[in-house]
Amino acid sequence: MSDTSSSDALLDEESMAKIVYKILNRDTEQALSDLSDLYNIRAPEIVVGTIKGKRKTVYAVYVQNENRIYALNSDIFYNPFVVLHEFYHHLRSRGGVHRGSEKNANMYAKRFIEAYSKVLINK
Repeated sequence: MSDTSSSDALLDEESMAKIVYKILNRDTEQALSDLSDLYNIRAPEIVVGTIKGKRKTVYAVYVQNENRIYALNSDIFYNPFVVLHEFYHHLRSRGGVHRGSEKNANMYAKRFIEAYSKVLINK
């Protein structure tokens, strides 16, 4: 389980599914705002752009000192896995120290996608 599990109690499957739905339906900024409100943190900005050294190796990257997620292109804005993976890095970056791992970021995003799938199947 990820190291955000105590905060994740705020996120039931329905809430997670709504976040994924918003991202898929081009309301990514609102999804990030809603998630940030749940964790009581400032929402990251998401922009198209790249950073030196990561231009061809990643779809997106979170830059802590800018509170910004850089996406390779605007299509990435609507990819729930990538957006949620980078949000996890935002969530785990506090006090100048990054406290998350790629594995945990992947698991965090995967849980949202699974919740979305489960809610769709049950409707």
